[in-house]
Amino acid sequence: MSEKLETALGYSFKRKGLLEEALTHPSCAKPYSNQRLEFLGDSVLGMLVANALFRLFPKDKEGDLHKRLSAVICGESLVRYAREKGLVGHLHLSESEKQAGGQENPTNVEDLVEALIGAVYLDGGMEAVEATFLADFEALAKGATTPPRDPKTALQEWVQARGQALPKYTVIASEGPAHAPVFTIEVATEDGTVFSATAGTKRLAEREAARLLLAHKEGQSS
Repeated sequence: MSEKLETALGYSFKRKGLLEEALTHPSCAKPYSNQRLEFLGDSVLGMLVANALFRLFPKDKEGDLHKRLSAVICGESLVRYAREKGLVGHLHLSESEKQAGGQENPTNVEDLVEALIGAVYLDGGMEAVEATFLADFEALAKGATTPPRDPKTALQEWVQARGQALPKYTVIASEGPAHAPVFTIEVATEDGTVFSATAGTKRLAEREAARLLLAHKEGQSS
């Protein structure tokens, strides 16, 4: 199974133990999991993409670069990358986590990608990270000719332009085990419009709820 993942990833590990660790979900009854590698990989990915954006968009101001960075390394992008590369389904999970759909859980998939990035970094350094991941994430970065709008910021600007109070976000449900929670968050505007969304983190649920509400508002005004 690890050989198939290495083929999909396009990288062959010299230290196979790092790959094993990157594939081990916290639900497994083992003295290690991929969480430490995920922590490292998150920072390595940020550096990789920030450097690429700095080079690709020399006229962008700091704020625009931040918007692009957030869009490229967000959970949705990581899950899309994992699906396109065939990485989903390789996690080592407990039986209960498997039954709960853990292989497809977006939070688990995001953690897997970042853990693999951390593992490649420890195994081969930044040069190996660039050779393995840069082309794919550069392609994501080039996808938008203008800096993308953060849905929460865009919704805030929309209501402020109309003299309304800031949107209110409320957690209406929190389910799942501690290592793989699922949050449902509701966003409401002063005029009584309410939308909700569910995701593996509060931040992603808030973003999706804001996106849905804003799309509804913009659709009404078009």
